[in-house]
Amino acid sequence: MLNCKEATHLVSEGLDRSLTLPEKIQLEMHLAMCKGCRNLKSQMSFLRQACKSYLAQEKGQTDSTRSR
Repeated sequence: MLNCKEATHLVSEGLDRSLTLPEKIQLEMHLAMCKGCRNLKSQMSFLRQACKSYLAQEKGQTDSTRSR
């Protein structure tokens, strides 16, 4: 069973790469029992998506500025 520190590491790793099947199983088991780590995963996913959206918006504004 993972502790919160290990689960946090896997949540972070899972945003950057595909987790192995054993890693996924262990993480999902931990997340099923730990509200704090579920919240962390949700917050990290939200921040990652917000950053992607911001960068896409900035890129769009830069492209439209160049075409003027």
